[in-house]
Amino acid sequence: MNAAPESERILIFDFGAQYGQLIARRVRDLNVFCQMVRHDLPAARVAELRPRGIILSGGPASVYQAGAPKCDPAIFDLNVPVLGICYGMQLACQALGGEVKPASSREFGRAACRIHETSGLFADVLAETTVWMSHGDQVEAVGGDFLALAATDTCPIAAVRHFSRPVYGLQFHP
Repeated sequence: MNAAPESERILIFDFGAQYGQLIARRVRDLNVFCQMVRHDLPAARVAELRPRGIILSGGPASVYQAGAPKCDPAIFDLNVPVLGICYGMQLACQALGGEVKPASSREFGRAACRIHETSGLFADVLAETTVWMSHGDQVEAVGGDFLALAATDTCPIAAVRHFSRPVYGLQFHP
């Protein structure tokens, strides 16, 4: 007997990304149940839903601005895998001790991305691959908690993984 779809639930936290519904569609194309949820869903409610993973979407805000949408930082303590995409990566890094600043050069469109760690998240991905960037801010520093996994010419931290938590981030849109 197959597991109920909800047992494979992925929650997509909506930060206003123009690609939010596309992310959900791609997850569903893999026959995985997913739900778009509001960005400030409390960690206690997330725990009740028992997701197998969380995706933090992109969005038009800057994480360092007053009033920027945030998630409950306690979601990072649930031991649920988290993938932050664009704004979502910036938010995860900031919440866990990183620093986000305006980029010296905005990136929009195709970019050559060099993968530094070709295992784990980037298993079976070419060492240099083309990605889609759309950002004006970027993670400037990750402290000692994250490892930078990839870079572009203008974005030295284009992907990350946390050393001890199941938290990953992509500055680009997969």
